[in-house]
Amino acid sequence: MEAITENLDGKAALITGASSGIGERTAKALAESGASVALAARREDELHQLADEIESDGGETLVVPTDVTDEDDVAEMVDRTHEEFGSIDVLVNNAGVMLLENVEDADTDNFRQMVEVNLLGLMDVTHEVLPYMQKQGEGHIVNISSVAGRKAMAGGAGYNATKFGVNGFTEALRQDVTGENDIRTTLIEPGFVDTELAEHIPDDEQQEQTKELLEQMDVLRPEDIARSIAFAVGQPTHVDVNELLIRPTGQEL
Repeated sequence: MEAITENLDGKAALITGASSGIGERTAKALAESGASVALAARREDELHQLADEIESDGGETLVVPTDVTDEDDVAEMVDRTHEEFGSIDVLVNNAGVMLLENVEDADTDNFRQMVEVNLLGLMDVTHEVLPYMQKQGEGHIVNISSVAGRKAMAGGAGYNATKFGVNGFTEALRQDVTGENDIRTTLIEPGFVDTELAEHIPDDEQQEQTKELLEQMDVLRPEDIARSIAFAVGQPTHVDVNELLIRPTGQEL
């Protein structure tokens, strides 16, 4: 019987937001599948710790400390990854922040940060990586969105706006690249996942409500999302898993 997914031997993956949570687990999952992995995030110490773990299991890594809101940082990250590995076959745009506040009480700097990280950062990284994929004739771009990219919620207007934007950008990108090369796109929309995103919610009431939900529900783990990403990128090149909406079994909304 044929394997359900292909291994990634000889492939190179670039993962943003790799220092923790979904990004960290995805890096491990893709390395276990055979890919060389470039680890990008702002927290360099955590990246080196992750690199040591992956390399101790026989994987190949590159640590590229990066702020995705800085265009020069992004360009250097992409160039270094290509120089080190010779290709960029998989891009996982995972860097993100979730600063939940009611609109009337919100700090507009938080709006800007979410737009710059969640949306513009993702767009800039994709813009830098895409020409390499087009030149090599194939590639796979995975964008991490959220259930919040499909369904708006009180207290999440700014976050919703960025994730709706990611959804729209990803579908338009898919249409841009369809037919010209073997370039695939996958939109991942997780529900509640046990990550550190909730710890940075600035509104105390919103943070408490989110933590209560996380405690009451058997929520997703980062490895659940990483496993789904590995499944999508492990398909044969003629198969494009365009979208995966992944909720905990107990999540209603």
